[in-house]
Amino acid sequence: MTDRALVVVRAGALTTVQDRGRPGHAHLGVPRSGALDGPAAALVNRLVGNSPGSAVLETTVNGCALRPRSTVTVAVGGAPCPVTVDGRPAAWGAPVRVPADALLEVGAAVRGVRSYVAVSGGVAVEPVLGSRSTDLLSGLGPPPLANGTILPLGRPGTPHARVDVAPQPAPPTELILRVTPGPRDDWFTPAALHTFATRAYRVSASSNRIGLRTEGPALERAMTGELPSEGMVLGAIQVPPDGRPVVFLADHPTTGGYPVIAVAHPEDLPAAAQATPGTPIRFVRSGS
Repeated sequence: MTDRALVVVRAGALTTVQDRGRPGHAHLGVPRSGALDGPAAALVNRLVGNSPGSAVLETTVNGCALRPRSTVTVAVGGAPCPVTVDGRPAAWGAPVRVPADALLEVGAAVRGVRSYVAVSGGVAVEPVLGSRSTDLLSGLGPPPLANGTILPLGRPGTPHARVDVAPQPAPPTELILRVTPGPRDDWFTPAALHTFATRAYRVSASSNRIGLRTEGPALERAMTGELPSEGMVLGAIQVPPDGRPVVFLADHPTTGGYPVIAVAHPEDLPAAAQATPGTPIRFVRSGS
């Protein structure tokens, strides 16, 4: 067959379809979702001639393997990883021609966590509320990829970029998140606020698309009661009862009852998507 589709040969640990997400539906209880490393997803789309909002594949840690039913142009970016076509090395961070029925192998991340695979025409699964993104919290969008999944592709648009390799930022060796204090920083003791602003935390292995969990000193509350559920935004840093901050990412819940000590700048969150477990984290107050 020569139809426009991809066959998933190896799904990997967690590979999902992602685009720019579905913001604007929080009042319905629907998270925004979308690619955690938005700039990486936009770049690989640009490399293959897609619009920035076309749907791509987001892999986690160990990549995936795909077989196109027709000849396509592919670009892999985000976390650096080996790329092969029918066992032969191919470029990472550049457009690659993959013939029909050839095996594209996106290998394990050498650094970072999430790699992005763009295919000419984009992944054309059915949109839900204006987005093709998989949302792990609400279950909206296509399910995570499984071996044997067939993904439809759109029609190619403009020609792919004429580059050898496109520069991309390296995954962070230290994650620095600029934060705006509040709205519930008054729920914490002065000592806790000092600890939050001066002590180093580390990325926990229990982090996921919903939130980046941390390991480090617990933050002591000044108030012992419980909050009624409040609206949550991308980058909200919530402190659960164990006292370790959690940075909300794309699939975060739209409401929550734990106090939010600060909110991270959205521009700093793509780096959080690539921070491996154990990466040091510093929370830096805006303007300091």
